[in-house]
Amino acid sequence: MNRQDSASWRSRSPVEFRCEKQSASGSLGMVVTNHPLASAAGSELLAGGGNAVDAAVGALFALTVVEPMMVGLLGGGLFHLRLPGGRHLVIDGMSTAPAAARPDSFRPVSDTYPDTMLAEGRRNQVGPAAVAVPGNLATWCSALDHFGTLPLADVMATAIRFAAYGFRASQYLASCIAETAADLAGDPEIARIFLPGGAPLALGQRLVQSALAETLRSVARDGPGALHGGAIGTTVSATIQRGGGFLSSADLSGFQPVDRDSIRGVYRGFEIVGPPPPASAGVHIVEMLNILEGFDVAQMGFGTVESLHLLAEVMKIAFADRAALSGAAASHLTSRDYADERRAAIDPAQARSWTAGVAAEEPAHTPHVTVADRDGTVVAATHTINSLFGARFMVPGTGLIPNNYMANFDPHPGRALSIAPGKRVPTSMAPIMALWDGQLRYALGLPGGLRIFPSALQTLLNLIDHGMSLPEAVEAPRLWTQGGPVEIEDAIPESVREGLRRRGHELAVVPHVGGGMNAIAFHPDGCMTGAACWRADGTAVGLGGGPARASARFWPDGAPARASGP
Repeated sequence: MNRQDSASWRSRSPVEFRCEKQSASGSLGMVVTNHPLASAAGSELLAGGGNAVDAAVGALFALTVVEPMMVGLLGGGLFHLRLPGGRHLVIDGMSTAPAAARPDSFRPVSDTYPDTMLAEGRRNQVGPAAVAVPGNLATWCSALDHFGTLPLADVMATAIRFAAYGFRASQYLASCIAETAADLAGDPEIARIFLPGGAPLALGQRLVQSALAETLRSVARDGPGALHGGAIGTTVSATIQRGGGFLSSADLSGFQPVDRDSIRGVYRGFEIVGPPPPASAGVHIVEMLNILEGFDVAQMGFGTVESLHLLAEVMKIAFADRAALSGAAASHLTSRDYADERRAAIDPAQARSWTAGVAAEEPAHTPHVTVADRDGTVVAATHTINSLFGARFMVPGTGLIPNNYMANFDPHPGRALSIAPGKRVPTSMAPIMALWDGQLRYALGLPGGLRIFPSALQTLLNLIDHGMSLPEAVEAPRLWTQGGPVEIEDAIPESVREGLRRRGHELAVVPHVGGGMNAIAFHPDGCMTGAACWRADGTAVGLGGGPARASARFWPDGAPARASGP
């Protein structure tokens, strides 16, 4: 399948790096998430007889507790599901603009990039007006109802335990609290939990979330109706309305996740399957792969001036086209004829200026889970409350932190990303799967806002063209651009950076591009490999072993049965 073996790519690459994390393997199931406790919650459900949907939903509920700055019941996301028969389904649970929101609900501070998405007083980023209609809880419960095997209460039990009895804060959680402390201090409810005594929660301190535990118990008992039409929803909407926000009880009662068919493309024999519009990732990954298929990417080598120049140009093309993304445009952007047209315009020796089609900056704080079971059910799911700690307040008595998804809409009326009642929030989430000859080979995803789908693209190239192992592919250095400076990780050597500058690229050397990827590779013998990269607290847990043989039994005295005879 791969064009090289896992070692040979290094012979033609100027980049040296080592994998910082161990992969996991197993034949009975695999759970990879951005927090070890969430991976433990999912693997516990698999080990207890649940399927991949049970495990994925359980892990997501656990993440609402152990990564509260990233995800929660009041967020939104995409749930990409592959069923044992080979069907792919994307459950779209992205947040929507409330019915009371209007194109002129906010006053923009600037008409020019990079400040076009900002509103006066940060009202679209912090506080009740920033909250869009949440979809996470409805999406997780819909997936569990239709494709899971365990009761909701069983799936949520570990998350409830983490909330009620607490866990020790990781360095990542502590640093996120410190980073947002000024905003968190403005809300007494959220400050009481994350700024005890007025100081940010520190590494190793125990975090107990009693109100959240009680909310989760209510959901386990009453289902998604507790939020969408029930008492919790009434409390949430009343709090937001009192604070001048738009979200109403009717918005919560009326929200429904949408089942969508996946979008597909083919790259060097691999079928690439991803989320369809209004999500942009699937379209633009297929678009970029179509362009790249006309180049010998493997021969260029990983991390060379030639290959990174090509990647930067292809990314600029995708972002220049992103503003045109719609149901009608998707078939054009993913066509082979369009790829030929775009490919012909690339100068292999000089950076070009491709008009940027998007000025939005999607927050990068988005957990992803990738889960598989032994029977062929696979989940790649990306969910979030948008920015760190969402709208940066907590609904009193619930432990719930609302999203700030209104920040992803353009506050200017009359533009492609302008607010409209009921409009789904734009997203770059990329829960992606890749098949070979109809058989699943890879499933992956990551956080990172606008850097998500270009990072997923690079991992696919690492696997397919460069022949990297799964851990190498997810940990390898990345770059990113949407038309301005090229962000390039500091692991790329200076000699390569200088070569890119000579070709006209303006570089910004950064510690990391995008977030921590979670991925699973599926092998023909039925074994799975799980890998998570160094950019987050990601952990892979694989299940091996299995039940005893049917013939295995022991006599009451502890002695095994003996055959008759001498």
